[in-house]
Amino acid sequence: MVKTLVTIRTARETDAEGIAEVHDAAWREAYLGVIPGRELEKMVARRGPDWWLSAIKRGSRLVVLDFDETIAGYASYGRNRLRSMPYAGEIFELYLAPEFQGLGFGKRLFEVALQDLAEHGYGSTVVWALADNDRAMGFYRKLGGKVIRQTQERFGGETRERVAFAFE
Repeated sequence: MVKTLVTIRTARETDAEGIAEVHDAAWREAYLGVIPGRELEKMVARRGPDWWLSAIKRGSRLVVLDFDETIAGYASYGRNRLRSMPYAGEIFELYLAPEFQGLGFGKRLFEVALQDLAEHGYGSTVVWALADNDRAMGFYRKLGGKVIRQTQERFGGETRERVAFAFE
């Protein structure tokens, strides 16, 4: 019998490389054809292992999906950055490596982040997604997110619609 250990835990400094690899693969898969190519490449390049190591050392709220000692996904979250919105918490990013998508791991990561936010006094949460990212839009709708705001985000010379989902 083969046993595989799957855990969701707080990110460690030794996870920086794995998180960067997931970020790279997940962003290229999610945003290819959505975010203009040159802009996507710049965004991915800014988030290498050193960037993630710095985030971990700063104490950012960051959890990883550890699949048998391989980082398969991550979620980062904290206080809502847009104070004009009546939602205390925000999930900034939630990504899985493409081979781990569609298996229920994203929901588990989301639930852990939401629970941690609630335990720290953030009883309501907002998550942003690009409207052209069909997978993310479907994911947050399926989890019960309510669309509360739409805005535009600029990527180089082009704009894309962003959608905010609220969770109480």
